[in-house]
Amino acid sequence: MKHFVTIATFTYPHEYLVLKLILDEEHIPYFFLNETMVAISPFYSNALGGIKLRVHKDYAAYVTELINELNTPDSPLHIV
Repeated sequence: MKHFVTIATFTYPHEYLVLKLILDEEHIPYFFLNETMVAISPFYSNALGGIKLRVHKDYAAYVTELINELNTPDSPLHIV
């Protein structure tokens, strides 16, 4: 776990579903902190600091670039 860095924070699971599918498809090592807790009780998201995407440090720059591409207004897979 010490080789993983936090790349992004999301409030609810629906905000990163497209990104999660892309990461799985490209076999990038990642995990989401607080994902299960927020799924059980969505109102805890702010109290827990959101759902944090943690990626292996070797892939950090690539995933950051991927998130930026998905966040452009003209992207058909825009992240909320």
